[in-house]
Amino acid sequence: MNYTYMVRCADGSLYTGWTNCLEKRLKAHNESRSGAKYTKAKRPVTLAYYEGFATKEEAMKRECQIKKLTRKQKDRLMEF
Repeated sequence: MNYTYMVRCADGSLYTGWTNCLEKRLKAHNESRSGAKYTKAKRPVTLAYYEGFATKEEAMKRECQIKKLTRKQKDRLMEF
């Protein structure tokens, strides 16, 4: 399974990415050097939203779509 996800950073900002293992990726964002450069200075991060996909390509496509949304649209997406 592949996932598109959003994490909420300690400063309230959102980061969007994709992964094939949510648990491992969230741990990387919070603890290791393999987390995203953006989230390193904004720890801790918490999982705010995710969607599952059969393929990596679908997850990456959805990541691009979400990154183009406004903050208000992202907040609305997380309400469901």
